[in-house]
Amino acid sequence: MSTKAERTTAFIIETVAPIFNRQGYVGTSMSDLTEATGLTKGALYGNFENKDALALSAFQYNTTKLLGAIDEVLSKEGSAMEKLYRLINFYRTYDIFTNSMGGCPILNTGVDAQHNHRVLAAATRETARIIEGKIALVLEEGVNSGEMKLPVPPLQFAKQFYTMIMGAVAMATIMSDRKYLFNTTAYLEVLIQKEIKK
Repeated sequence: MSTKAERTTAFIIETVAPIFNRQGYVGTSMSDLTEATGLTKGALYGNFENKDALALSAFQYNTTKLLGAIDEVLSKEGSAMEKLYRLINFYRTYDIFTNSMGGCPILNTGVDAQHNHRVLAAATRETARIIEGKIALVLEEGVNSGEMKLPVPPLQFAKQFYTMIMGAVAMATIMSDRKYLFNTTAYLEVLIQKEIKK
């Protein structure tokens, strides 16, 4: 059973996570946070040391949800090829998945924090590396089982694969057009069939 303080902390993080993600660290004021939570500035700082700690907790909350969803997709039974196709399918509707978060936490926080929040920028890079690593493990599994042939090492291919996905996420966000996600994921399926499937 969680304590009242733990429930309050969880409520604050859940409430402010999409705000930080949408508006960025600098663009989010303490009045935005007090208005959204209905708590005073003192109450917020009673649970978090400062705005930095709150922003980092908000980012971690969003990325925990994201990594959990990716793990769920990749942990289901099936071949490495099936896992790769499921991951592509997840990203096909990624905008819907991330809507409640205020958008993609990797893209939003990564770009926003690059020049104004070293810790958040580092946390974003680490999360991207974790996702690339998860993709690389699936590719390695595919190579080891004889399902796939890769022109480069699995991690290098995973980085390129993820770059294409995140490029689609960025363009879909900038242009407010889901076709960028649909077209890129469709292309990735063709690429896998033609280039790496044995």
